[in-house]
Amino acid sequence: MIFNKKKLLGGIAVLSSFMLAACGNSTDGNSTEGTDLSVSETQWDKIEEKGVWKVATSGTLFPSSYHGEDNELTGYEIEVVKKIADRLDVEIEFMEMGVDGMLTAVQSGQVDAAANGFDITAKREEDYLFADPYKYSFGGLVVRTSDDSGIKTMEDWEGKKAAGGATTTYMTLAKQLGAEPVTYDNATNDIFFRDVASERTDFIPNDYYVSNTAVQKFADLGVKMSDLKYNPSEQGIVLSKDDSSVKEKIDPVIAELNEEGILAELSKQFFGGEDVSQPLDNVDDLPVIEIKE
Repeated sequence: MIFNKKKLLGGIAVLSSFMLAACGNSTDGNSTEGTDLSVSETQWDKIEEKGVWKVATSGTLFPSSYHGEDNELTGYEIEVVKKIADRLDVEIEFMEMGVDGMLTAVQSGQVDAAANGFDITAKREEDYLFADPYKYSFGGLVVRTSDDSGIKTMEDWEGKKAAGGATTTYMTLAKQLGAEPVTYDNATNDIFFRDVASERTDFIPNDYYVSNTAVQKFADLGVKMSDLKYNPSEQGIVLSKDDSSVKEKIDPVIAELNEEGILAELSKQFFGGEDVSQPLDNVDDLPVIEIKE
């Protein structure tokens, strides 16, 4: 078969012109010029599409995340997260679970974030992003009123029974110092306290402000705060390390809430007048024990 070269080249030129025109203009008049088709959907894009921000929390940690007298979920961290969601115009869906499952849920994508007094540590930052801190605290210790659970120094933790969630930094420290761990899934403060008072356990290592506020509420259960204070901490919302889009959205809102004094108001409301929203004075004077996670 014989082809006419001039006709063939002419046909190709016409076809090329047609294809270029089609690529530059869509049939509805919207040009795709400048569109970067390689940009993938971010995690925040997905949250906005659904209109729902899923956050894991315990619902049992008074006064950070608990059910009030009306059985509604509330607490310092709960109300902060609600404020963030409101300003970003998304609905908030809290998923209640034990501390041990929260980080796994963030990593697997079951939830978008976790808010439950998580200390920001170098080890955790290897696997997760953290929003800017909205709480500053240090380690405390709940002991029996009758005998201080036999604990006067950090060395006295050895051989004692420590109560808490299996994966908290405080229980990691307790095991490191020779305590016997007694772990709970998602128990309320009063259950922890009754077990210390009855000598089923000996002490509860945890965030000082959470523990102190709860002890004041349940003062008749036979527990008190030890004089021991240690390990200053910063706490924030835990996020997936897949991308930084959620952090980029919520960090400016946390800054706004801080500047407007809203964080301080919420803190004083839930922590008996204490302001945990700002870095603490004299924290450099507290002992720091490196946690080997």
